[in-house]
Amino acid sequence: MKQWPISSEESTVLPAEFEIAETATFQKRAESPNYRRFYHKIVEGIYPILRNNPYFGPNIKRLKGDLKSIFRYRIADYRLFYTIDPDAKRVYILEIQNRKDAYKKK
Repeated sequence: MKQWPISSEESTVLPAEFEIAETATFQKRAESPNYRRFYHKIVEGIYPILRNNPYFGPNIKRLKGDLKSIFRYRIADYRLFYTIDPDAKRVYILEIQNRKDAYKKK
């Protein structure tokens, strides 16, 4: 197999990965019996996606209006809410809720 030389103009530099930080609110909810079963899926399956690119994906949407700084990740009937600090390259996991409760005004 022939290998082609790559010039510096052709090489692609991948951006640094984002760190994941869980808030106390999220950790408390994740420890509850209703959400404990999702935690492994979140850490093993969703955190790698968010580390790579927390802005875009098939299950990612930015909220609207006053909450436009918050993103949500859809996990079946549940929603994982997070915000991004692009300067620190950090994703803050805020909350996980059932969809039926997630968008209710309090």
